[in-house]
Amino acid sequence: MATIIDRVRAYLRSPRGRQNVEKAKRMARDPRTRQKARGFLDRLRRRR
Repeated sequence: MATIIDRVRAYLRSPRGRQNVEKAKRMARDPRTRQKARGFLDRLRRRR
């Protein structure tokens, strides 16, 4: 039985996984996406 880490590694090596990694990298470079992420994290921090 594969551990969760093994399953994640296998996914990241698959064509679909590599495609999603590239999409995430593109989104991380986008200033609008960064601003949305910062806003989300700020809201989470305020709730505590």
